[in-house]
Amino acid sequence: MSKNDKLLARLLTQPADFTWDELIRLLRQLGYSQQVSGKTSGSRRAFSNEVGRIVRLHKPHPGNVLKKYQVRQLVQELNLSDL
Repeated sequence: MSKNDKLLARLLTQPADFTWDELIRLLRQLGYSQQVSGKTSGSRRAFSNEVGRIVRLHKPHPGNVLKKYQVRQLVQELNLSDL
């Protein structure tokens, strides 16, 4: 099992300590790239893939760990629960 597969499996368990860095790595693996909307875009981040699907999330602060509801929504939005 590769690191990417392990990361995806970790997300599917919906852990309480999934980090922003892990999210970025996973989304890149799934073909998403971060949309840049200027210097003052704030903590709201958008990621899109080749077919135009967009995932929007707030970057956690001051910490680096995503909220439990964000992890749950991410699994639903990416349709990963069917895997």
